[in-house]
Amino acid sequence: MKKWLISFIAIGLCLTVSTVWIYFSNQKVSAQSYVLSNQIFKADFSKAVSKDALEKEAVYLTDKSGNKVKAAYKLTNKGKSIEITGLQKGKYTLYVDEKYRLGKSEYTFEVHEAFPTVKSREELEAYFKLVMGSRENVKQETAEDMAMEAETKSTGSGGYSTTNNQVEGVEEADIVQTNGSHVFAISENNVVVNSIHDGKNMKMENKIRFTDSFYPSQLLLKGKTLLVIGQKNVYHTLDARDSQSRIDPAWESMTSVFLYDISNPKSPKLMREIASEGYMNGVRLNGDILYLVSTVMPRYWMMKENKDTELRPFTYDSKNSQEAEPLDYQQISILPDSLDGNYTVITALDISNPLVNEAKTKSFLGGSQQLYMSKENLYLTSVIYKNREAGTSKKMIWNPGEMDTEVYKFSLQDTSVEFVDSAKLTGTILNQFSMDEHNGYFRTVTTTGNPWDQNNTSENNLFILDKSMEIAGSITGLAKEERIYSARFMGDKAYMVTFRETDPLFVIDVADPKKPKVLGELKIPGFSNYLHPLGENHLIGFGYETTSFVPNGSKEPIIQTEGMKISLFDVSDFANPKEVDTEIIGGQGTYSPIQYDHHALFQHVEKNLYGFPVAIYDKLEGQEYSSYKQDGAMIYEITPEAGIILKAELLTKENPAQLYEDWESMIQRIIYANDFLYTIALKEMKSYNLDTFKEIGLLSY
Repeated sequence: MKKWLISFIAIGLCLTVSTVWIYFSNQKVSAQSYVLSNQIFKADFSKAVSKDALEKEAVYLTDKSGNKVKAAYKLTNKGKSIEITGLQKGKYTLYVDEKYRLGKSEYTFEVHEAFPTVKSREELEAYFKLVMGSRENVKQETAEDMAMEAETKSTGSGGYSTTNNQVEGVEEADIVQTNGSHVFAISENNVVVNSIHDGKNMKMENKIRFTDSFYPSQLLLKGKTLLVIGQKNVYHTLDARDSQSRIDPAWESMTSVFLYDISNPKSPKLMREIASEGYMNGVRLNGDILYLVSTVMPRYWMMKENKDTELRPFTYDSKNSQEAEPLDYQQISILPDSLDGNYTVITALDISNPLVNEAKTKSFLGGSQQLYMSKENLYLTSVIYKNREAGTSKKMIWNPGEMDTEVYKFSLQDTSVEFVDSAKLTGTILNQFSMDEHNGYFRTVTTTGNPWDQNNTSENNLFILDKSMEIAGSITGLAKEERIYSARFMGDKAYMVTFRETDPLFVIDVADPKKPKVLGELKIPGFSNYLHPLGENHLIGFGYETTSFVPNGSKEPIIQTEGMKISLFDVSDFANPKEVDTEIIGGQGTYSPIQYDHHALFQHVEKNLYGFPVAIYDKLEGQEYSSYKQDGAMIYEITPEAGIILKAELLTKENPAQLYEDWESMIQRIIYANDFLYTIALKEMKSYNLDTFKEIGLLSY
């Protein structure tokens, strides 16, 4: 099992933290210094060691008594990495002989039986000193180089709309929620409560007003509880232990959740507020359990000027206190191989009894980018920057180096969130739809390199990991010189869209986790940003049409986007996927939120209706470039039998004098309840007959 735990290195202290680059004669070694017993210890070398290094015992371990240790040694990555297994609890030293290009070096690490937590302020300070030191090393190297980069089901059937969630049963937050009788929608920094008992006579029954310091961005609705999630700016000192000293007073951002009792929607009652410092990474509602994930950047650089700088993240719970307080050290751990310097804060609360139940919070040093949650597990990703060796990027003005991804797995059991394991994967993960969990296996697709970098051209990969985050199967090297634009996992199949000049849709068989294989590939113009399942044998793609042309004096074609494109894919013959229908909307510049936010998709499964907000741009006669034409919403009937059929254009009238969209009236979401369809904008809501799409009512707020 590959459970890479915290990386700690002794620097005159009993415990400091994380993976460390150690430099010897312009070489570097990255080594863990803490792992769990019976798991893999791994070290990475900047230059490969010889194949016979192990045979000649030029790379070996000793125990705390200096005796050589018998273990399973394995050189990987063409000699640039080593993996050692079969280690028991204890302290070890890895030796690399100077003959093998690294200079005689030694690296001390320890094997423990349990996942350690930070135990003191001194340990936390040591970690951040290590972070600052590592970043200085990275800067020096960069300067030197420059001198020389789920199983899913459609929702929306029944009496009213539901959010377009990725995983059935795991609710995602959105800017609009409905229970069939009321619509709750964010309007600037307020939440409006609109009655839709009668679609012809909509009424605003209340407006939940927030102060200018809170900006609501997401809503969740569970029974009689409305959750309003957003960013709140709070003024506090970074050292909560001495409020009189006012050390570095500052505005700090916290991710806050306000819980309202809406038993009487006309008069919502605030029950509780919980918050965690930092910016929201994601929020999910799994049954009655709310999971809130935020990312915090502590001001660790201030340690040099002020030894009392508070390095712990703050949390707030109106049930227990009137002020934000720092987490206990025992609530802080350090994620494997992390020198990110940021915190990931995870708070869990059972909202079945929001006035009584305790909120549980844990914090992990190691920032997170993408988030995917199944019913049983939470997965967070963190980008790992790998600086290239000198000489590979002389022609590039700026070169951040290659990027890989660390995926962290946490088990979920009610409000208990426990770190399970992690894995380092080649390449980067696009978004949550590039990840999935099925039958205990985690599946993901990644992109390595850059389509436009001849020295490090891109290719794409699929990885399948078992419960212990070990790679069970993989496919690498797909669609060279292209990158992933969208992906979707559907049971035993994975679908992936890559693009550079054409849009290859890959159909991948993942039924056998150990032997995934590409079944078919379809190349068409354009690309899809979002793939949505239509039954088991069809996909709807939302993206752009593209054109290609070669400018004068160049041999390389230029690809430019045109109008918005809807594609209907037939994947019933896995070896021969087909694009059976398309729809092009507008010209260059046309866009819809569905292309970057899947929550913007309207769907009524029983009526086969799909829709989305849209802003249409097009070229007028004699124009070289597209200009704004109109905005609103488009509704389609989409079926495997009849294809894509336009049912309604709920668009504003064309006005040549209007140059841009009106943000106050521009449609953000489309929902339905009973026999009515509703469009929701920042300042207004309209109702339509769900059969004829005739406008019936208008409510301004």
